[in-house]
Amino acid sequence: MSLADLFKQKGIPVNVDKMMMQLKATAAGFGLPLGDRKMTYNSRLAQEIGLWAETVGCGHQFHREAFAAYFAEGRNIAQKEVLLDLIKKSGLDPRAGERVIDQRLFSKAVDADWERSRNIGITAVPTFQMGLDRLVGAKPYATLKALVEKYKDQG
Repeated sequence: MSLADLFKQKGIPVNVDKMMMQLKATAAGFGLPLGDRKMTYNSRLAQEIGLWAETVGCGHQFHREAFAAYFAEGRNIAQKEVLLDLIKKSGLDPRAGERVIDQRLFSKAVDADWERSRNIGITAVPTFQMGLDRLVGAKPYATLKALVEKYKDQG
């Protein structure tokens, strides 16, 4: 689905080109690659693989590969073959990854994460919550740092 169609479907008036320019500027500030993204894909299976990757010590690698594939390269991370490629690039066992996908072994764990998010009012990503403060959307590093500094001594 195109990003324009996604926002239209949700009743949100958005200039996608302007939004992407702002997002690219924010990403550049973090040193993150961001391509000319015009489409959105269902990331559900990628989330399931991400949780599995975390349990076997490769979460960071998988999340970096998935981010680059989706946001920089515009790959459809809803497709099994794309996920299997990302699994391999992340140093994970492709056969085990295929089993996680085919048997939906982490589906309930993702359901639980979504339920927790709904229960605490998270409706967008990224969302950063510390104490009573919440930052929604891509924010400059200084803003994130200020949030962490505010709570760092509250243990």
